[in-house]
Formats: sequence, C-alpha cells, structure tokens
Amino acid sequence: MNTIPAGDRTLGHAVVLGGGFAGILAAGALAPYAETVTVLDRDEPHVAPQRRRGVPQDRHPHFLGPGGAELIEALLPGVHTALWAAGARRIRTTEDMLLYLSAGGWLPRYRTERFGVACSRSLLDHVLRERVRQFGNVGFRGGCLPTGLLGDARAVTGVTYRDLRDHEGRTPGARGPAETCSLPADLVVDATGRASRASALLAGLGVGEAPLQVVDAGHSYSSRVYRARPGAERSTPLVLIQAETGPGRPSGNGALLPIEDGLWIVTLGGLRGAAVPDSEDDYLGYARHALGTPLLADMLADAEPVTAVLRSRSTFNRRHRFDRVPGWPRGFLVLGDAATALNPVYGQGLTVAARGATALRATLAAGEPVTRRLQRAVARSALLAWEVSTRQDRRFPHTIGPAVGRIDRLAHGYADRVMRAAQSRPAVGARLIDAMFLAAPAVRSVGHPMVALAAALDGGAPHLTTPPLTDRERSVLTGGRR
Repeated sequence: MNTIPAGDRTLGHAVVLGGGFAGILAAGALAPYAETVTVLDRDEPHVAPQRRRGVPQDRHPHFLGPGGAELIEALLPGVHTALWAAGARRIRTTEDMLLYLSAGGWLPRYRTERFGVACSRSLLDHVLRERVRQFGNVGFRGGCLPTGLLGDARAVTGVTYRDLRDHEGRTPGARGPAETCSLPADLVVDATGRASRASALLAGLGVGEAPLQVVDAGHSYSSRVYRARPGAERSTPLVLIQAETGPGRPSGNGALLPIEDGLWIVTLGGLRGAAVPDSEDDYLGYARHALGTPLLADMLADAEPVTAVLRSRSTFNRRHRFDRVPGWPRGFLVLGDAATALNPVYGQGLTVAARGATALRATLAAGEPVTRRLQRAVARSALLAWEVSTRQDRRFPHTIGPAVGRIDRLAHGYADRVMRAAQSRPAVGARLIDAMFLAAPAVRSVGHPMVALAAALDGGAPHLTTPPLTDRERSVLTGGRR
C-alpha cells in the first residue's frame, strides 16, 4: 500500500503506544511517511477478532458515525469493503436509524448520502489492523508496557518499556520480573486511551504539566448482547434514545447496535443516582420504564440473551490541554482518548480518534515536523465533539464541571428548537445528524441559515411521538407492539 519511495519518506522509525483503534489509525497515518512503524501494546496482537484486556469497553456499543466512516476510508482506502465483507453493518442516515431526541420526540427517517459503521469493537479493530499490516512496514509488538520517554524537554527520541513476555513469547501479566528495553524513534505517538500516562512520561523529561478539564454528569450504563429476533438479522435499524433534559428528573438513555453474526449490543444508561441495572433481573424493567419510550423493551421482550449484563462508569469527559504546554518537545504526540476522552453515550470518540490521525497524516504529507503545532491541530480536531458532549452533560443536575452560563442557556435553547424542527423538516434533520456525528462543521450544519430559520419558525412543531417503524419492522422487531 505504500505509495511514497523509501528515500523520500520524512521519518525513519516511528513508535505508537497503544494498539487500539486510535493507535491503529495513527500507524496507518504514519506508514507512508516512515521507514518503519512499531506499535507497542500490552495485549498480544490477534490474528482474528478477539476481545482484548486493554480495551475494557469492547463489550459495549461502538458506533463509527458518518464523520469517522469517511475519514477511515481516506486513511485506509478499501477498508469499507473489508468491513462489509467481515459482516459489519452499513447504517445509512437516517434511513437505518431510530433516533429519540432529548427534545422529546422521534426523528423521521429519510435517506442521505451519509452512512456509519456498526459492528463489534473487536471486529472493527481487527479489520483496521489487517489493512494497516498491508503497508508492509508496520509491526505490532505485544507484551509491552511503556515506562518512560527517551530524550529531554526539547525533543523525544524514543521510549522505554517493560517486556512482559516470557521465553516462549507469552504475556503472563505485569507482575514478576520483566526486561526493560529502550527503543529509539524519530516520533513517539501516545494512543493509550483513558489510561494514558502521558503527563507522567513528560514530567520525567522535565516538561510542564498540562491543564486538565473535566465535566462529569455521572452517567453509568449497562450492556448486554442479544441474538436478533428471527427475521431481523440483517434489517435491524440502529436505535439511539437520548436522555431528556426538560424539567424534573431526566430520563435514562439507551441504544441498540446491530452487529455481525445476527447479534445486537444493547446499552441502558442513566445519570448519577439512577438505578441502572447491573443484572438481568431488572434489565427489561428499566428499559420499559426509565427511557421515555418502551421501544427497546418491546424489542428485547422475546430476544435471546447471549451474555450477562456488564456495567461501566467510565463516562466522564476529560481533556488534557497538551496544546497549552509551553515548550512542547519535538517528536511527541498525544491523540485519541489519551488527549480528549468524551462521554461515550454520544458516540463521538472513534471519530475524534480518526480526526486526530487525519491531522497527523496532513502534517506528514506537508513535510512538516511534529511539534506543538500538530498537538494544537489535534486539539482543534476534537473541539466540536468536546463542546457537544460537555454542553449537553452540563444540562443535567449534579454535573461536576463549569456552571451553565448565559451563552450555554442560549445554545441549549437553540439546540432544542433545532431538534424539534428536525422532526418535521428532513433537510434540518440531515444537518442535525451531520453535527451529531461530526460529519460537517457546525457552521455548515446546525449553524446554517436554513436551519436557523426553521428553528425560529418550527421550534414549537408537534413531537413525533411514536417510533417511525414500517409495518414489517413493527411485526419483526416488536411482535406488533406499539
């Protein structure tokens, strides 16, 4: 897949810390411009889709929205074809979606040119990893735990890590004796996710601490895998139910993601203090009474559970402002959740990682060195998602973070009117989806004059109160329940 002659590449050796989605895309962005790329990860790379200890969220839904879907194809041409062949679902907006908005109604379904990718996280990472391997100069090395950076406060020149593998190449765990290794590099990329130790690694070189921003609405959620109801294996739409933000106690939120092999991943969530189910005993009851709509409960009533209920509380928004660190060292970059981690209920984290990898690719293509300027570009690429996620979370009671101000209240009011207008105007709905899934800048989506006019005129339009299902879908998905 390399298209740049080896003698014209701008980097010798690049090291990526972390072999998950962000790390894989970073390796793909680097491959055409580096002699070699080494991806270090604690988990061993698998030759087939398989759960990884280093991705504790992989049993929860991961929807790659339209914005991210476009970017991964640009980074790794042909990856969409590989995903469809492996069983991933193509989710067209909004034809293949059922969206219950926080404004209290359903979004109509219509076709646009946009689509997203629905599959298990293990399948997504596997397909992308195999595409990146085709560059021929990327190696994945498991059993590696980063411990420090080589170089000084002016430039990073490599990484040190503990080799956790035994003499037979197996990784028994982090305890016990392990060899400490040094790996020189022209560039080190930290893509180790929420568990990143980038601040500590930089402190070891004498680099100042990055300002930290946190917004925590106290969301928690529980997920379970079901086998799709007979007849719905390849035709189930994506279901997203947002938490309502009106007066009184907000409702819960939920999602159903149709994935490969005729399975559904279902998630039920709620805010701080909500009785989010952590066992099968009250799972369906919560789906029926806590979401503002019984649709998920109706779909699951006769569905076959495949796994137990798995709980997660890793939903706070956290941003390390590495872009504000003075004297940022050359040859080091932090991207993905390691830099900006978002509340996963909004489905933007994968796209933010893809945007960061795209910024890396653009810098390398322009022949520019990796400096603080690129770290700033990565921060800018995550800004819209940060604003969307944190501004929504700050609407909920008991959120930890900056208080809601006058500008926020104006933005909230406008967002509510746009969502209500979208329920009767497909053109508004299409631009709303572009904003929700980072497929277009805000000024071209919800900030478009047409959208603003529709929000002013139709802000009080009646809610679409019943799910926009076809007769066949209603029969197959809910047994005819309304």
